[in-house]
Amino acid sequence: MTFLHSPLTLRRGPALKNRFMLAPLTNLQSHPDGVLSDDEFRWLTLRAEGGFGLTMTCAAHVQAKGQGFPGQLGIFDDRHLPGLSRLAAALNAEGTHSVVQLHHAGMRSPRELIGEAPHCPSVNDEFSARALSLDEVKESRDAFIAAARRAEAAGFHGVELHGAHGYLICQFLSAEVNLRTDEYGGSFENRRRFLDEILDGVRAACGKDFSVGVRLSPERFGMDIGEILHLAGDLMQGGKLDYIDMSLWDVFKEPEDTAFKGKSLLQWFSALPRGTCRLGAAGKITTGAHSQRAMDEGLDFVVIGRAAIVHHDFPKKVEADPAFVPIALPVPEDHLKAEGLGTAFLTYMKSWKGFVAEPAQTT
Repeated sequence: MTFLHSPLTLRRGPALKNRFMLAPLTNLQSHPDGVLSDDEFRWLTLRAEGGFGLTMTCAAHVQAKGQGFPGQLGIFDDRHLPGLSRLAAALNAEGTHSVVQLHHAGMRSPRELIGEAPHCPSVNDEFSARALSLDEVKESRDAFIAAARRAEAAGFHGVELHGAHGYLICQFLSAEVNLRTDEYGGSFENRRRFLDEILDGVRAACGKDFSVGVRLSPERFGMDIGEILHLAGDLMQGGKLDYIDMSLWDVFKEPEDTAFKGKSLLQWFSALPRGTCRLGAAGKITTGAHSQRAMDEGLDFVVIGRAAIVHHDFPKKVEADPAFVPIALPVPEDHLKAEGLGTAFLTYMKSWKGFVAEPAQTT
């Protein structure tokens, strides 16, 4: 049995003091130009104080035209560096492994945010997206690499490449979305080229102790679980990656693909040889018992989302009580405010059905 509170070494960067990673959670709290706000600073530093071994930002967009939602943290311009540097210093002071998640929404960039049609590996009518030219593909690739350099300059220990949830890297991986006929489309080797070149570029541009992870999702968004298993296995044994963060929606459920029934999603990925790479996953890990079960079934770390929203110190609570269960939903507004959610984040959480309690009616 691997204990949740034992340290975890990575091939690069400082060891995690425990097996809890804060999920990269959308919170809408940054300024319109992508500059870090005080609310987002408080939200993230409170989680580091709460004991997370790795504290990750929300998805930070690497190009202005890759913005995915209002109030998104930016890392595409040097004007973002002062806020990012302030955040990195505060996180590092708490002894957490600090990470920026690098993101480009691709076809999922709202036109009203970016001021033009969204961009995609190929034309996509559903999202009214236009195809990236070959030069634009390379510009977006290089923007990820430049953003990683910016994160390192700010003082973060590493970055995670967001290759999940139907965003740009995921769009390149998808045979349904990526209909290109050049070297970035067609075969799976070609469709993964965009991710591979970003990873190679980050490794070449950043220091030898800078950690790099990748987030992948094996279902939805045009993903093929067989291809993602192959990709994850290759990446984990390739020596360039420090960890994979699998977004599974529910780590204990069986895959939707009938060819992969009989084992849970977690078990399929935890069975892969991983070399010196570490494997974690997110998906309905909401209690102390869930966390330990996921570890017992083969993960190196657990990725905590909703439970971290309602309890900034979830790792400490589980350490004190291995059977810890979070506060029941819906959660009172005052509780969430005390947990470091600013006005924009709280408003966003009210859009999640049944998450935030309605204020008591007075007569």
